[in-house]
Amino acid sequence: MSEYLPGIAFFVVLAGLVVLLMWWGWRGRRRRSAGVEAPLGEPTGETTAVYDGLYVATTRHDAPLDRLAVSHLSFRSRVQVTVTTDGIALAQPASPTLFLPASRLVGAGRATWTIDRVVERDGLVLVAWRSADDTVCDTYIRLQSAAPEALVSAIDALKAQPTGAEQ
Repeated sequence: MSEYLPGIAFFVVLAGLVVLLMWWGWRGRRRRSAGVEAPLGEPTGETTAVYDGLYVATTRHDAPLDRLAVSHLSFRSRVQVTVTTDGIALAQPASPTLFLPASRLVGAGRATWTIDRVVERDGLVLVAWRSADDTVCDTYIRLQSAAPEALVSAIDALKAQPTGAEQ
């Protein structure tokens, strides 16, 4: 047994070092993303569509490999996307609802890949939105039971509506 002890000790030290480096990297990512806040709140307006899917990631705009460690949007999970006349809501289990008013939406589109996820061509829905500190973020959603184009069209129609100030 004593001949295995140095190998076991090396493995334990190596595993501990890997965990420490992972923690250190995530801490740095959270610090770099500290100014970006997700707009939390319950959806307002009349519901026009509801989609079930998977929340994949949130990144900086046009930088699909630069994950943002934003509270409530840091990890993959199931999501229910509710499109209302005032914006879109992302409801994840055990998290507060994220509500993106139409005034914060920058656009919507399709994507094939983002950080740690590759799917069939145009299998992800990309929702571009502006945070309170004016950072443009891209949130990626993988729909389960509907065509991605339906959600993109619903968001585009929402953006095309005049806001209260324009009416």
